Amino acid sequence: MARRGQALREHILDTAKLAFLEDGFERTSMDAIAARAETSKRSLYAHFPTKDALFVAVVERIRALFGARMHTPAEYSEEPSEAVVRYCGRLSQLVRWSSVARMLRLGIAEADRLPELAAGLYDVVFGVAAADLAAHLVAGFGFEEGAARVAADELIGLVLHPMLPRLLFGIEPLVDDLPEEADLAAEVDLERIGRLFRLVVPPPVG
Repeated sequence: MARRGQALREHILDTAKLAFLEDGFERTSMDAIAARAETSKRSLYAHFPTKDALFVAVVERIRALFGARMHTPAEYSEEPSEAVVRYCGRLSQLVRWSSVARMLRLGIAEADRLPELAAGLYDVVFGVAAADLAAHLVAGFGFEEGAARVAADELIGLVLHPMLPRLLFGIEPLVDDLPEEADLAAEVDLERIGRLFRLVVPPPVG
């Protein structure tokens, strides 16, 4: 049965995401996306009048999917510190996934031509994660909002370095299959993240 309406739109977005990740924005044509999605160009343009509009929608689609896979820190544990460690661990786990790493590479590649869209791709991973983590530091540790965001950015930077640049430059291999949250403890050094967390948020004295 032919896809219609919202189902067709989501299918086009998922197809376009794969095309953009594999071939880049410039080398991906609307004709190629229509053919790959097995729909007509008329249907494609009815949903997305330009390739830029399609790319914007793909970014929003990625944002929703990534957010659903990350959750919020409080969903990882009732204990605030453990929740931070496991949340950062999940971020580290997902960044290794080829779909996420290639998305980040795409954002870097398009930063000069499409700075707003590149910024949107950055925000999908780092902006949203830092904001959620900062909100958790406010609620669970009594941070002021400004200090919480500084601490969240610092912790994320420590957790992802040097892995992230090594992934972006192809020094470390990407993970092809979606990492499962159940495998978090086996795939990520949560003890290391705990040590980094205590550097950024020292335990209270006394």
